[in-house]
Amino acid sequence: MKKKILFLINPHAGKSEIRNYLLDIIDLFTKKCFSVTTRTTHPSENNLKEDDEQYDLIVCCGGDGTLNQAVNEYMKLKSRPLFGYIPGGTVNDFAASLGLSRNPLEAAEEIMNGSVFACDIGLFNEKYFTYVAAFGAFTEVSYQTPQQAKNILGRIAYILEGIKQLPNIKSYHILVEHSGGSIEDDFTFGMITNSSSVGGFQINNKKDIFMDDGLFEVTLVKSAKNLIERQMIINSLLHQEADSNFIYTFKTDKLHIVSETDIPWTLDGEFGGSLREVRITNKNRALNILTV
Repeated sequence: MKKKILFLINPHAGKSEIRNYLLDIIDLFTKKCFSVTTRTTHPSENNLKEDDEQYDLIVCCGGDGTLNQAVNEYMKLKSRPLFGYIPGGTVNDFAASLGLSRNPLEAAEEIMNGSVFACDIGLFNEKYFTYVAAFGAFTEVSYQTPQQAKNILGRIAYILEGIKQLPNIKSYHILVEHSGGSIEDDFTFGMITNSSSVGGFQINNKKDIFMDDGLFEVTLVKSAKNLIERQMIINSLLHQEADSNFIYTFKTDKLHIVSETDIPWTLDGEFGGSLREVRITNKNRALNILTV
């Protein structure tokens, strides 16, 4: 009896180049003795249903936002099939961290020939994220950049949108409680990650980052009081200096973050809501994904 694949596809991801590979990918799955059901994803709809537990494998094809939606729906299933991911977006941070091929057909072959990796994911209040929850400077760029601009310009579209936001950088007074203590200060940026790539850029100390250790990597950037401090902070970020007086970095399995005002959050590049209080928990090895 043939095994069954549910193939979730976002045909608009990236520059829509995934469309050129679809028939070859489906042919590959079929030759590996799988029965394939295809389903186009819609951002405003539930793309996974309760009876999708019948499949042996669910494969998601799209960008980080498509993956985020699929994982949130996947985690609601009582009996979860194996999971596969074919990156097809503009940035594809999660795929880069796992070492997945950016070529869709090669990524499909990796799924067919790969092994199961039990990967950590994050729980942000009641929403899941695969690799990053962030607030503050430039985090709105990912979900405010128009899809058409992403398709035409690629990563340059994010940079252009970021430059537009420079005059509007805000400061937030925040209390951060984590497993190793607490911090209270004014911050312009914060990110909680489970990834060696964020925004398409590789993190220098990626040898210390493990996607199955039950720990997040946390970066909090303090607010600058003057232009000199702002330049020092920019230099620290550009050189990824973890021991800067303006940047807190640490590892933790959970956080409780409280602010005096609503803070807009981004989860895997998608809008995560404007909130004054959030609880973030590392769900250790919760996603069984096929990798190289």
